[in-house]
Amino acid sequence: MGVVLKQSIQNTVVTYLGFFFGAINTLFLYTKILPDKYYGLVTFILASGAILMPLMAFGVHNTMIKFYSNHQETEKDGFFTLMLLVPLLGVVPVALVGLIWYDPIGDWVSQVNPMVKDYLWYVFFVGLAMGYFEVFYSWTKVHLKSVFGNFMKEVFARVGVSLLLVLFYFDVISLDMFFKCLVGLYLLRTLIIKMYAFSLRMPKFSFKFPNYTKEILSYSFLIILGGSASLVLLEIDKVMLNQFISIENVAYYGVSVYIATVIIVPSRAMHQITYPLTAELLNTKNEAGLDTLYKKTSLTLFIASGILFVLIILNLNDLYLMLPENYRNGFTIVFLIGLAKVMDSLLGNINSILYNSKYYKTVLVFGVCLAALTILLNFLLIPKLGMEGAAWASFVSIFIFNLVKLVFVKLKFGILPFTSATFKVFSTLVLLIVLFDFVQFQFHPLINIGLKSILVSVMYLGILYRFNISEDVSGILSKWLKKIPRSE
Repeated sequence: MGVVLKQSIQNTVVTYLGFFFGAINTLFLYTKILPDKYYGLVTFILASGAILMPLMAFGVHNTMIKFYSNHQETEKDGFFTLMLLVPLLGVVPVALVGLIWYDPIGDWVSQVNPMVKDYLWYVFFVGLAMGYFEVFYSWTKVHLKSVFGNFMKEVFARVGVSLLLVLFYFDVISLDMFFKCLVGLYLLRTLIIKMYAFSLRMPKFSFKFPNYTKEILSYSFLIILGGSASLVLLEIDKVMLNQFISIENVAYYGVSVYIATVIIVPSRAMHQITYPLTAELLNTKNEAGLDTLYKKTSLTLFIASGILFVLIILNLNDLYLMLPENYRNGFTIVFLIGLAKVMDSLLGNINSILYNSKYYKTVLVFGVCLAALTILLNFLLIPKLGMEGAAWASFVSIFIFNLVKLVFVKLKFGILPFTSATFKVFSTLVLLIVLFDFVQFQFHPLINIGLKSILVSVMYLGILYRFNISEDVSGILSKWLKKIPRSE
């Protein structure tokens, strides 16, 4: 088994494991252990730190991967030294702004929720930890050792949070210590990945920087814009809610968003495999192969994300029965964010096509414009609609962004991801919702979810197999069915 394929499979397992622990924390431990307003504060700190991350890393995590292979062995120490120093171009100004204007910024951010002002430095240190984590994680990627870094990113922090919540529950640590330990957890994660990265290749610090340092810095700046735009689309709603409504609503909103985010797990797993394949097809100008991969990834991800969306919507009432009452009013949020995630999946490997093509600068401009639109829509809709306004803002922004990307790829490459099978899958998903929407069992919610999920999944796979809607899915099901022993 090749290194890339082997690590892709391992990373897929790690990603699912991370989402499992994330679900335990988000749906049960946080909601049952932490007071609502402090859970909202945690959500605000982590979302704000994530938005700061591209600036704190200064785009180095992408720059390193792009330029590392261009250097001879004797040049790599100087290159890596540069990569460690470049993030300071983001870190130092942010730190100075925080030191000089802490009170004005704090007063502005805490107009509705005064408690937020005391935790602004937590946002800075979380963003700093996230930024340098990505730098060292990229160092492991260029040495083709990504699994441990993925484990640290997806699993370590979530398991650590679980332990902190348990310690707080049993009064081993105070609430204030919980927040300090939460920040410390992200700093520790960065320290561990640094030690691992240096174990793969211990750099010797050299100030003999590459001849094209200006090009490297220019690329890094563009990546900051692109990364910031992407994270604004994902996280700004949680941050802006704090400006208009009480902070416990940030917790309620965050839980609903997490439920919907489960839909993108197959997409995250597949993109680790399709990204290098797409780059190769573009580099070799294999237009037919690119068209085929575009359509196959779109169909496969639509099949996977579509059924996850249907299962979530059909089981949401039972799931809410297992959560505290304050967290049960997010159906519209789950529906809108979930639908947006399905649209992301429906476009297959479109991001790989765009970011590996010569048009990546244009796409970054699109992203920045859409990030600005997202902020504007949140500013207009949250005061009027509250949490649902934030969901509508995200849905409309993502829909427009995806539509722009879809049209752009059609114009520049002449390909679309849709086939007749796409519409067959869509019809099947609608049929399942209509058939099972009124099916209600009278058992424990967990049993109800299990029964309905099994029935829906069996019918879904049966239809896919019977009408051979997807060759890949039918092929996997055929192999699985052949392994089932048949009685004589």
